[in-house]
Amino acid sequence: MRKLTLTREEKMIEARMDEYVSVKKDDLKVIAASIAARRKDAVLNIRVNRFDLENIRAKSRKLGVGYQTFISEILHKIAQA
Repeated sequence: MRKLTLTREEKMIEARMDEYVSVKKDDLKVIAASIAARRKDAVLNIRVNRFDLENIRAKSRKLGVGYQTFISEILHKIAQA
């Protein structure tokens, strides 16, 4: 039998397996629908002030997310308000 070599990410997932929980089929459908509704399917190109972008990038780094994801979440919250 061949020995498998796991990537760093796979090792991290394996080490945290006890954190994962099973969900009911109905709950899984709700989760899948939520993910599908949030799927990004449009591209937006805008010009912004360089200093504003630097501040956004700094805030996103503090939160541990990418700045484009951070901007997308901000736009989503405003659109849903």
